[in-house]
Amino acid sequence: MRRSEEDEFRAFVDVRMDRWRRAAYLLCHDWHMADDLVAVVVGKLYRHWRKVSGADNPDAYAQRVLTMSWLDERRRPWRREHPAGVLPDAGRSEPDRAGDRDRLIRLLAGLAPRQRAVVVLRFYFDHSVEETAELLGISAGTVKSQSARGLETLRALAYSSGSQE
Repeated sequence: MRRSEEDEFRAFVDVRMDRWRRAAYLLCHDWHMADDLVAVVVGKLYRHWRKVSGADNPDAYAQRVLTMSWLDERRRPWRREHPAGVLPDAGRSEPDRAGDRDRLIRLLAGLAPRQRAVVVLRFYFDHSVEETAELLGISAGTVKSQSARGLETLRALAYSSGSQE
């Protein structure tokens, strides 16, 4: 890679790193795994930078790589270590939003991996049905049905957890 391409790559990654990390966390609910996923994505983007930079929408390309990398990890659970306990996250969260964030994470955990990916891409990142379908490599109809089922599941989970609190 030439110096100018490397500078362009670094600028691209620097601007998007925090967003990718948050998106990875929303998908996997583990800051350490989110960091690992982002590292994998950065490596893949670096290896294919000429293709990425020549894409019509490099952001969508990177988001697809992130989402597909997470789905690949979900398919290989035997390759991941399972923690014995949960450590408190000492991240940079705002104290008044911590409860909402934790509840959102619990609700998203109740979704199947593909539904979670669709819901996060559609409603957190505000991608259209077509963009989400392209990012995940599925049909627009599948995005619509997974969105509907995911939202229905989230409503049921929110209702049941709200009546228990």
